[in-house]
Amino acid sequence: MRRPNFLFIITDQQRADHLGCYGNRVLRTPHIDALAGRGVRLERHYVAMPICMPNRATLVTGRMPSAHGVRHNGIELPLGSVTFPELLAGAGYGTALVGKSHLQNFTAVPPQYGGAEALQKLPEGHRQEDHDRWSDPGFQMRLPYYGFQSVDLVTRHGDRCAGDYLRWALAQDPDFASRQGPDHALPASGYVTQEGWRTQVPEALYSTTYVAERTVARLQEFACQSEHPFLLYCSFPDPHHPWTPPGRYWGMYRPEDITLPEAYWGDTLETPWDRTKRTGHLHLDYYRDLRDGLAERASPRTPIPVRSVHACSPREAQEAISLTYCSLAMIDDAVGRIMGELARLGLEQDTVVIFTSDHGDYMGDHQLMLKSSMHYQGLVRTPFIWADAALGAEAGSARRQLTGAVDVARSILARAQVAPADGMQGQDLNPLLQNPRQGTRDALLIEDEDHRTPGWLGTRSRTRTLVTERYRLSLYQATDWGELYDLAEDPLELHNLWERPEAAGLRAALTEQLLRAMLENANTLPKPTRFA
Repeated sequence: MRRPNFLFIITDQQRADHLGCYGNRVLRTPHIDALAGRGVRLERHYVAMPICMPNRATLVTGRMPSAHGVRHNGIELPLGSVTFPELLAGAGYGTALVGKSHLQNFTAVPPQYGGAEALQKLPEGHRQEDHDRWSDPGFQMRLPYYGFQSVDLVTRHGDRCAGDYLRWALAQDPDFASRQGPDHALPASGYVTQEGWRTQVPEALYSTTYVAERTVARLQEFACQSEHPFLLYCSFPDPHHPWTPPGRYWGMYRPEDITLPEAYWGDTLETPWDRTKRTGHLHLDYYRDLRDGLAERASPRTPIPVRSVHACSPREAQEAISLTYCSLAMIDDAVGRIMGELARLGLEQDTVVIFTSDHGDYMGDHQLMLKSSMHYQGLVRTPFIWADAALGAEAGSARRQLTGAVDVARSILARAQVAPADGMQGQDLNPLLQNPRQGTRDALLIEDEDHRTPGWLGTRSRTRTLVTERYRLSLYQATDWGELYDLAEDPLELHNLWERPEAAGLRAALTEQLLRAMLENANTLPKPTRFA
């Protein structure tokens, strides 16, 4: 029996509920919804860590961040890491990456802490996504790249993307650089956000268009090599901030038409104890104080870095959501174009199509914007759709069992009939995809080591979260408090039960379960070579 092809579509910083098929009644995503309509939608799919590089590394390695070593942004995935693209390539698959990789660093921003880069002794093959390397017109990526035999790379975000994409754009418009960035933005009357602008870059030269065009071209190449199955990893850098939807997509959704998230005001209505001492939402208090200019409360702590998590006004939340919807509308059209080409080439029945994102965004929940180590559902829960003509499952069905990014590599390998690598974690989800009554796990672990110093904490943050069918428990290093939410009774996570006397037994039991989950996910590599 022929092994299936895989078309893996991933967006950047997209919440699960930012799709029509996940219940959004404002955003229209007909092409992605059509994928869900002929596949299986996972309703409780969680990140291994809610930030780009660690979770993307988990997706390709099938290992938790504490195991693969990318503990936060700024740490490059070791080139010796075994990835599922590498294993597929070794089994005869053609493999290609189009778009954002972010398995290596692509900014020149120095770390907030750490030693000299020389101490890491990075071997040749690292820093391939680095913006400075791409300023050399003769630079080419060293292939294969983490198992990808070809790469059409996009780095960075918004209308300032670079890599192969920038070379493509400059070849079509030598003055392209004069269209990029906020300094060249078009007027956008009424907008107040500092995280987006009305770009001069036209739709035809925008990164989403590039990713769609190169994905279509790679599909055509693979169709000419029909004797070999393929993995095509299609990675859009949007809707990650800054939000710069181009052309007709800007204004497709207006801020004035956006209803604030239900959780925007919710947790201001109750404080479990005196706010002047300590509240059930101490971290939220800090960001709101900073936004509201309450310097006396906020000044003793470290100011938040630029473009980090922050408290937003109602108008800022509406703008962020509307501009994200605009970006997703363009992505949905691109997915429609790609799926149309897949069908035209006669590959649709033989190709497993997967759609997901690397992590979410607060998007106004709890008055927060962007992402950090506070594990609210909008941040840690992502979409995951598996469309497979040979699956035998009811089309358009959903699963509510706990699944995660750590399961993806093992599941793809199992579907391809390729053995996983030693040390791969997670579960094979194929039994669940075929049978809605199949169990997965009782609890799921989320790790986090903040690459910044959160202002509310004043020191580096290390967080571990346990998600069960009903509860979410989070422990923070360097604090004597945590978070405990009953997701059945309090799905918006408004009422922290941590210090409520009646929840003491539950808190203890979940803390033990968290410890056991951490033990189960401990790194088992490298293996000993001698009994010495």
